[in-house]
Amino acid sequence: MSQSTIQTLLNQLSQVLLGKPEQIKLAVACILAKGHLLIEDLPGMGKTSLSQGIASSLGMSYQRIQFTSDMLPADILGVSIYSKEQQQFIFHKGPVFNQMLLADEINRASPKTQSALLEAMAEQQITIDGITHPLSSPFFVIATQNPVDQAGTFPLPESQLDRFMMRISIGYPSAEAELAMLKSRTQANKPASLSQCLTPQELMLLQQQVAQVSASDAVLNYLIALVDYSRQHNVAKGLSPRASIALLQAAKAWAFINQRQYVVPEDIQAVFASVAEHRIRSSSQFQGQALSDTILASVNPIR
Repeated sequence: MSQSTIQTLLNQLSQVLLGKPEQIKLAVACILAKGHLLIEDLPGMGKTSLSQGIASSLGMSYQRIQFTSDMLPADILGVSIYSKEQQQFIFHKGPVFNQMLLADEINRASPKTQSALLEAMAEQQITIDGITHPLSSPFFVIATQNPVDQAGTFPLPESQLDRFMMRISIGYPSAEAELAMLKSRTQANKPASLSQCLTPQELMLLQQQVAQVSASDAVLNYLIALVDYSRQHNVAKGLSPRASIALLQAAKAWAFINQRQYVVPEDIQAVFASVAEHRIRSSSQFQGQALSDTILASVNPIR
């Protein structure tokens, strides 16, 4: 696949989410790296529009689930219903069997319902009544969550957070971007109206090419040094081996988007905060961005 196809995808998504090229690029890198994406922000910031735009641009089967406090795991996975005609239980598939699943406001559901996605996100399969059901390929989960200080939210447990390769925040638009948005609220700017840039099969080919991007020993040693720093220096919970793999995959995707077949330290730095911030916890006053910035500033790239 041509690199121009990825640029076309980025340009098209920028019509939906104005003035946020970095967040769009991170989201595309996440799906190219076969990861799942968590978008944390206030309501009305464009989280749902971005996910719908990605699904439309990639031609993926897509379903949005609005998470609520009374939702059950069966509402996501599906349920077995007894058929009198066939005299047996028939499994009715849930929304998780789509290629892209939008778990909207995931932290408004109970921890029991949140955990229904753990197996699906980690192994691309679900197990119901002792029977394993494979999910679609490609399979991609975008979850949105509101800030945990808002009413009616249940914080995601660490095991659930760790299933997301990246967490991004969209943030308020600039004055120029908001003015352009107000002037251009036409049908052409809506996610459902976007043209398809890639087929799911072409996306999987791109994912294979991303996996083949090389990383030298020096780059890998730099990545390991960052991970080791997160575990040793005033951090209550450092980065896991799964996070190390996610960081490398995301850096490869970032390099690929930038038309390189090899990873440089700047690729790791570009994706580090999105991959690391939701996984690490400090034992001091440093949290979130301050902690990831501290780690990056403390470890010198190995050239």
